Amino acid sequence: MKTPVFTGSSAAIVTPFKNGRIDYESFENLLRDQIEAGSEAVTVCGTTGEGATLTPDEYVSVLKFAKDTLGTKSKVIAGSGTNNTATAIEKSKIAQDCGADALLIVTPYYNKTTQAGLISHYYEISRAVDLPIILYNVPSRTGVSFSADTYKTLSEIESINGVKEASGNFDLIAKTRILCGDNLNVWSGNDNETLEIMALGGRGVISVAANLIPKVMMDLTDLCDDCEYDMARELMFKYYELMSAMFVEVNPIPIKAILYLAGKCAPDTRLPLVGLGSQNEAKVRKIFEKYKSMGLI
Repeated sequence: MKTPVFTGSSAAIVTPFKNGRIDYESFENLLRDQIEAGSEAVTVCGTTGEGATLTPDEYVSVLKFAKDTLGTKSKVIAGSGTNNTATAIEKSKIAQDCGADALLIVTPYYNKTTQAGLISHYYEISRAVDLPIILYNVPSRTGVSFSADTYKTLSEIESINGVKEASGNFDLIAKTRILCGDNLNVWSGNDNETLEIMALGGRGVISVAANLIPKVMMDLTDLCDDCEYDMARELMFKYYELMSAMFVEVNPIPIKAILYLAGKCAPDTRLPLVGLGSQNEAKVRKIFEKYKSMGLI
């Protein structure tokens, strides 16, 4: 049995920008929101954190800032995956040197490697660093998915702690749980699938919604962990429309727009990402105002 890197909800934290530069004041406030909510870990420089568009110097700076701000209150999980194994190793070593507690490593995108290639990719990274590794399966972005058999093989590597599952493939997740048991922890990679994945034995969620509602996501995962699924379902349904609004366009465009409405940070993203289209902006604003008027955010 592998002790999970964290249980509950870990925010896939945004990287706030203002006038093309990182807005560290807003970033600090967002990180402190996670501490206040009791989050065991915060995921930094991932997809939501626009890690792919950070310069090497910014990557180091963001990780060190997060580590310094969170201290011992929350772990730092650093996104360090790329589609080049050597580069992924280099980034993983940098993250380790910056004090990260674990790594989140997405499957190589664009190359569309085989299952054997996936195994070799993660094996080489695991040999190069000493940190626990969370695999990241998001085939809608990468064009490649793990198989359950590949999960089984990778679970035999001691440092591979688990997987962030954002495939939406519950058959894959069920087969993985059967094959791997507690030797591979599973976290939901989609907020609106948290309940279902935890019902299959998942340990929590790496969450976009937790940028705005960290305590709600902690409550949701706590209820699931306590097998209070009726109450968890009720809470999930209450926030379902808001969670869905966070994905009307590609992440993190909508969540940054929502955080702007909440006064948390500017809506700025980095090219090639641009702001919400006018129709979706109106839709998101309407949903935000609805939840705000109800006192739910």
